[in-house]
Amino acid sequence: MKAAVFHGPDQPLKLEDVPIPEISAEEALIKIAACGVCHTDLHYLEGVPTFQKPPLILGHEASGIVTQLGEKVTNVKEKDRVLIPPVLTCGSCRNCRLGRENLCRNIIMIGNSIDGAYAEYAKIPAKDLVKLPAEIPLEEASIISDAMSTPFHALKNRAGVRPGDSVVIYGVGGVGLNAVQIAAALGAFVIAVDKVDAKLEMARDLGASETINVDAENPVKAVKKITGGGADIAIEAIGIPEVMKMAYDSVRWGGRAVIVGYTHKDLTISAARLMFREIEICGSLGCRIVDYPPLVDMIRRGRLKLLVSDKMPLDKINEALEMLKQGQIKTRAIVLP
Repeated sequence: MKAAVFHGPDQPLKLEDVPIPEISAEEALIKIAACGVCHTDLHYLEGVPTFQKPPLILGHEASGIVTQLGEKVTNVKEKDRVLIPPVLTCGSCRNCRLGRENLCRNIIMIGNSIDGAYAEYAKIPAKDLVKLPAEIPLEEASIISDAMSTPFHALKNRAGVRPGDSVVIYGVGGVGLNAVQIAAALGAFVIAVDKVDAKLEMARDLGASETINVDAENPVKAVKKITGGGADIAIEAIGIPEVMKMAYDSVRWGGRAVIVGYTHKDLTISAARLMFREIEICGSLGCRIVDYPPLVDMIRRGRLKLLVSDKMPLDKINEALEMLKQGQIKTRAIVLP
């Protein structure tokens, strides 16, 4: 099969012929329909180490068709249309037992711990596969895996958004735009913050009531003016410490800031403000498997849109990654093996 193989940082992925994976008794072989192009893959190319040393097939945001089953698999059947979660769980560690599977202590990350989905086929533990209804287009569904599930978990479980809450979202790229439409669908008053007017316009189309361009005004002051003192919840969806601090500074007394973006750099905030105003700041990682069915159902019912702007063949993966790096992807790019 064809696969885009990662051989190390600061070099392009190489399209190679590799063997089709052999599955175990509890795995399924998935013919990949599409795989989303994510900033996480850029991090690996820029030097963030993968759990498995290269060579490694990247790609963790995928959908496809079940083509072969292990002898112990009972939850899916051949020809099922499925979503592949990016994080696989053991189901037996303390965190899994507490219902926090996304923090599994034996976590397996596709395209990081094991070979991923920038390939024609991938083998996946069948217990984690999510069936897709016929109403949802298979290729576009790939972005549910990460670009939609990550902000869904952040807003529903970590932020605890309730109808009427004011939610400011810093950064309306692929994840941030989905955060906007999910927050709006949950009944929040949404403020979108970015420096690109075109993205802010899309945010309005997806449910943002107010938009702020950081190059035109101080976003913290603007948020406080709009909300009368600060947002109930702030979401940082970029991964820049300075922006994380803006999100923290934007919440009201007793508010909550949720960090979704990744950075290896440290974050400095006021401890006095944190204590005296009882502000909460928390991280958010991926999504629990249990939250995929309700998210998929919201998409099936038309409550949320699948925001795919670019479709490219697998042999254009390096071009897609460069476009992502340069900020040229409108919403989300997917590659089609």
